[in-house]
Amino acid sequence: MLYTNNPIIKHKVGLLNLAEELGNVSKACKVMGVSRDTFYRYQELAQEGGIDNLINQSRRVPNLKNRADEATERAVVEHAVEFPAHGQHRTSNELRQKGVFISGSGVRSIWLRNNLENFAKRLKALEAKVAEEGIILNDAQIAALEKKAHDDEACGEIETAHPGYLGSQDTFYVGNLKGVGRIYPQTFVDTYSKVMLPIVRLSLQDSIHAQ
Repeated sequence: MLYTNNPIIKHKVGLLNLAEELGNVSKACKVMGVSRDTFYRYQELAQEGGIDNLINQSRRVPNLKNRADEATERAVVEHAVEFPAHGQHRTSNELRQKGVFISGSGVRSIWLRNNLENFAKRLKALEAKVAEEGIILNDAQIAALEKKAHDDEACGEIETAHPGYLGSQDTFYVGNLKGVGRIYPQTFVDTYSKVMLPIVRLSLQDSIHAQ
């Protein structure tokens, strides 16, 4: 019977112990949800080097055999910056026409390794390239940057140069207070400093500052 408190190999040790307790490898594998080949591999490792051998095998080494070559990865990264709005499957199709063969999932894997897995990150990479190299933008890049600017403005992200450059205000009626009358809260926000100035209006002409 093997004993361990290491959570990394607890499942493996449990499988070996269960097979010993039941006296039936097939049944133990069925209960633990693993194949017999896996069981015998664990058993061989434990017999050769004990529990420590199971720990070492748990530290998986990345499988580089299925990884794209450097030229393909470079082509995917360059395409992401050149056409940031293209999705993974569109990128795969476009690269295929250039003689670079990689699946959509392969494109995404490369994006993940290079921090390019979404539109915002690809735009950020484009902006960095423009700042560093001063490249001339193509139509697709210009369209992508204009879309970002439009989306930022629609979401309230407006570029301001300094305090007082641009303000936003709103006034609305909320009701009546007995002995006071109608209440009209008014707010003014400086879009650069994010400072808000609240005012309570008792009429459209007179006002008092909110305390």
